[in-house]
Amino acid sequence: MEPRRTPYRISFEKTLASARQTIVLSELVQLALGSFRAAKMQFALTAVGMVIGTACVILVVTIADTGKEYILQQIQAVGSNLVEVQYVGGGTDAVGNVRTDFLTFPDEEAIDTAVPSVAISSVVLEMYQSINFSGGLVKQVAVLGVEPQYHQVRNLVVLSGRFFDDEDETTHAHVAVVTENFAHSMFGTSAAALNHTFQIDELPFTIVGTFKEAVDTFGETEISDDTVLIPYSVARYFSGTDNINEVYFSVRDGANVEDVAQQIEKAAHARHLPSSKYKTSTLMALLVAAAHIMNALTIMLLLFAAVMLAVGGVGIMNIMLATVHSRTREIGIRKALGATAREIRLQFLIEAVFTSLIGGLAGVVVGVGIPFSIRLLTSYRVPVSGWSILAGLGASTAVGIVFGTLPANRAAAMDAIESLRYE
Repeated sequence: MEPRRTPYRISFEKTLASARQTIVLSELVQLALGSFRAAKMQFALTAVGMVIGTACVILVVTIADTGKEYILQQIQAVGSNLVEVQYVGGGTDAVGNVRTDFLTFPDEEAIDTAVPSVAISSVVLEMYQSINFSGGLVKQVAVLGVEPQYHQVRNLVVLSGRFFDDEDETTHAHVAVVTENFAHSMFGTSAAALNHTFQIDELPFTIVGTFKEAVDTFGETEISDDTVLIPYSVARYFSGTDNINEVYFSVRDGANVEDVAQQIEKAAHARHLPSSKYKTSTLMALLVAAAHIMNALTIMLLLFAAVMLAVGGVGIMNIMLATVHSRTREIGIRKALGATAREIRLQFLIEAVFTSLIGGLAGVVVGVGIPFSIRLLTSYRVPVSGWSILAGLGASTAVGIVFGTLPANRAAAMDAIESLRYE
């Protein structure tokens, strides 16, 4: 008669079964390690595919992160919190006459007051003028009338001298700041351009500084190679009106750029004819587009890394199938000693996972080592993503399980007697 199974007996049986499973798993791990020691070169060559695949996963993510960081730095150098508003067209008065309805200097002041999120701003009055140097040299250039804040709004880099200030603006000083290219073409160096004079409509100007944009904008800017900046208070006398081409605003919080751009556009419309059209532009759209491009590139490169991992997995499967065949007699002996099909399956699956995991760990060392080497040898900081390391290790483990299942099932399905007869 079978003894009654009390709760205490059931608990004891569960504890005993759990202990036996732990012992069996420990034995299987020892057997796997023993197989590695017996065939070190074979397993090392098998793991090479996993090393390459895992390193590719980490490097792909590193390349993508580096690209995104570089693009973000480029945009921030131009001004990620920059909002440009300009007149597009339209404008019909009360009697139906179409007339231009440009922005004006008072518009900038009104928008600064109406939109508290604006930190600083500057108008831009764009003109094309002939400037005259001593000796009769004449040069056609783009002259921009701007405010002193334009320096900060556009993140310009002053190479020599200075940018004109509030005092120059207030006193209508005849000073100018020229581009690096202009200074080099006319005077040889940036420093050599300082204190030289030229005339615009017989009005003399003194060069007090040279500048360049923080990053190359590839011509997508109001600043050309031969641009001359002068105070707006002086430039407006050449135009004869308060009309301006555009206004640049710098927003306090870059995260709210799009919302502030809408507020600025609304404030501009409120001061002009209802039919007039004004457009605001930001660099956020460029940032989003760049992110989409980098994400697409990352997916393509990850697919390449996945192919490399799959190749490594096929290599593991082939080696494990050959290993199962060569160890047929060992499998028969283990089964004769009482090993179950589940234990045989688990033994060979552990060997496959260990092979892929060891290759994955080596791949992590390679994948992380390359960016850190670049950091040490150069001044450029290459970002290394922690999740890419976890993804690489997870992928290598998954490959070991997937491609190790077939050899493990084949080993578990072997007949014990037939295996013992195998020579």
